[in-house]
Amino acid sequence: MSRVYNPDSAGKERNTLTRGIVVALRNLMKQQGTDDLTRDLAAYVALSLAEINDTIEASVSAWEKRGYWVKADKFRLDWEWTGTTSVALTSALLKDDWATVALTSAKIAQKLGSITVPEHNRLGTPWIGCWKKLKETNK
Repeated sequence: MSRVYNPDSAGKERNTLTRGIVVALRNLMKQQGTDDLTRDLAAYVALSLAEINDTIEASVSAWEKRGYWVKADKFRLDWEWTGTTSVALTSALLKDDWATVALTSAKIAQKLGSITVPEHNRLGTPWIGCWKKLKETNK
């Protein structure tokens, strides 16, 4: 019997989300005022960070089964900022606190500074409609 291979692993999802965040932050920094696109971009970053935070345990569980406790704990420590940053960005967005959104976005850009995404990529515009989704999930 052959191995079952899952092409949609948590690591691939995390890589796709981090690349999307980098592209969204680039576009967010180009915005002049606060319009629907600006809100969509910031909401996409917040929602993506929450999704990344959800993938951490799936990645770590395989290492813990094999007894790699130190590696699992280091991975958790490397990615724990995603949960707290997502909550902070979401609350700033819902309060229309754009100074905090800008400061938090700069911190996120520093954390993800090593990720390179070409200017012309195939990610598209996944942030369209994220503001509405963020408001609905936080009612």
